[in-house]
Amino acid sequence: MSEQEKLAVLRGAIREFSDFPSPGICFRDIAPVLKDPAAFSATIDLFERFLRENFPKIDLIAGLDSRGFLFGPALAQRFGIGFVLIRKKGKLPGPTESVSYALEYGKAEIEIQTDAVDPGQKVVLIDDLLATGGTMAAACELLQRRNADILACLVLIELTSLKGAEKIKSYRVHSLLQYD
Repeated sequence: MSEQEKLAVLRGAIREFSDFPSPGICFRDIAPVLKDPAAFSATIDLFERFLRENFPKIDLIAGLDSRGFLFGPALAQRFGIGFVLIRKKGKLPGPTESVSYALEYGKAEIEIQTDAVDPGQKVVLIDDLLATGGTMAAACELLQRRNADILACLVLIELTSLKGAEKIKSYRVHSLLQYD
């Protein structure tokens, strides 16, 4: 299957729900991608192709809580490398490092275990959605503190009108699908 065919399979699996979770919002539901083996496989294939074409050496895939956990381990397996968790504050045991960031109506915190990434390791971040960019920017900050070499930020869907990529413009952002 060609790259364009895989993108078509992926795009066809995304469901739209108008006015969810509030009026005026068009929610892009990835649940059907997870349910459909062809769509899920196409997603991992597309991420893998991008990474193999652009980065000869990757040490780790880091997934953002929680939907980055769905795609990251499968992608890491394709490369024979490890997968690490970036979680909401208070969910990881042992020593952790955290960073707080602003949300539309408040603050949130994410964290990583201090031994998850060694200085200089080449890391790719992955999540399902890039909207305003706050969570991804916070994850980049966590990895910077660990002295990781961040290669790219991968997302299944980018909501371009929210300009989240501008918050992480010093990193390469790759989205499989873009919507306004």
